[in-house]
Amino acid sequence: MKKLLIISLMILTACAAPKKCCSQVDLKKYFKFATFYGAASGGTSISDVETFSVNNGLETATIKTPFDYNLAFGVRKIARFGYENKAQTFYDGTENSWSDGANIGKVKGLEFLFEVDYTRQQGNEYLDQHHFIRFVNNKYILKGEYLEDGFADIKYFETSERYRYKVNDKLSFNAGLAQRLSEPYGYDPLAEWMLSNGNIHYTYLALQEGYNVNVAASEYFSPDGELVATSKEVWEEVVIPKVLSDYTQRKRDELDLMIQHSIVVGFDYYYYTKTFWTHTWANLMPYHLDQDGEFSYHAFNNGQWLDYSGGIIFGTKITNRIGIFTEGKYNKYWNREWYDFKLGINYIIR
Repeated sequence: MKKLLIISLMILTACAAPKKCCSQVDLKKYFKFATFYGAASGGTSISDVETFSVNNGLETATIKTPFDYNLAFGVRKIARFGYENKAQTFYDGTENSWSDGANIGKVKGLEFLFEVDYTRQQGNEYLDQHHFIRFVNNKYILKGEYLEDGFADIKYFETSERYRYKVNDKLSFNAGLAQRLSEPYGYDPLAEWMLSNGNIHYTYLALQEGYNVNVAASEYFSPDGELVATSKEVWEEVVIPKVLSDYTQRKRDELDLMIQHSIVVGFDYYYYTKTFWTHTWANLMPYHLDQDGEFSYHAFNNGQWLDYSGGIIFGTKITNRIGIFTEGKYNKYWNREWYDFKLGINYIIR
């Protein structure tokens, strides 16, 4: 039901952009210059690690980490800015276009990105998704976006409707409303559990979750009867963290998604020449409607808070030999942060 709601909202956002109704949309026109892609990549992960134990004499074990991989599937139609060069012949799913986070694109009209990545890195598996549709006009901006970032542990769907004021061809400001659909961030299942029974030793929680402990034999069993530890140290350092992770995820998944209504303001600035370019954008959500829900973020935060995001892309060729660049994006929603950046210098020997 949740996925159906998200898909429905994305379709409604898309249909809001064209002047014609959905039945009259020329799909070939809107998919013109779009690229569908699917790719797989992989490589060696961290090397094997040998561990030693002296509980029952000297024992050794080898921890092996399976190879890393990435499976990417997507379709994109986004015009490249002047500073973006298509260095590769094919899309392989590893592209990281910093400008995708901007409020407006290089051209007016409809642009979109739909990408799903199945990733395993250092033994940890993630599902990452980034989908968005945006329609940019001289007077307004419409956008629908779904983001799921396994590394940052953030997942939400957002729509926004903004009035756009163009100062000139380089600078524009925007303001409007944003709606975000997400789990109730701020809810802490472990704090709730400790308040309910006063216990802070998490073995009690493991027992409640179905684990079994044979103290005399120093044996610890999972809910399905598998022996998962033969010492207190392994139990507390390896098994208990997994118990806590599984418990918090399960409790969070039991709750319904929440819609957060916010005011949003932002700006975009883009200037480009062959020797100097800068592209920057920012968004600020200074006010959020308090709906007095049990799991409202207002309750966890004791009032209003600031959510914001932004990015900067800067490059200059100081001389024919020397050039410097800086690129970065930063996001902070519900006090959860995720960001990327890079900077560097190039020197060409002639």
